[in-house]
Amino acid sequence: MSRIAFAAFALLGTLAAAPSFARDDVKTFSIADVMNNPKYAERLTGVKFFFGNQAHPAVARNIGEYRSNKKTNAVGKSDREACEWAFLSALLSFHDRALSEGGDAVINLTGYYKKQEFNSTTEFQCGAGATIAGVTYNGTVVKLK
Repeated sequence: MSRIAFAAFALLGTLAAAPSFARDDVKTFSIADVMNNPKYAERLTGVKFFFGNQAHPAVARNIGEYRSNKKTNAVGKSDREACEWAFLSALLSFHDRALSEGGDAVINLTGYYKKQEFNSTTEFQCGAGATIAGVTYNGTVVKLK
């Protein structure tokens, strides 16, 4: 076999095997760690967040159901750091939506990573890969009484 043919064959073999090196671990982390982090909490003021079936005050007006699917660069970050940032980005998306629509809360926040519902009042779910981390959440923007 010539050197060129061998190199081409080796390259094809490497490319075919590349997907096996991809990582997409589904991990869970604490909601409270993000919500109680001062550098994150100050960005979420003006809107209350209620996760899963967490009790909330009465609703005066239901504004609508929305989905937030946020990704972040995970290169050089721990899974926790990347996932917390992606989770914060999703919450900021809901925060901005609530304020722009006249709401003051998001209720029934439920994870929906890869279309798999994850209902928890204490943890969030995140897909952590070698280069990207992401979270997907569904929630209902409301105006509380």
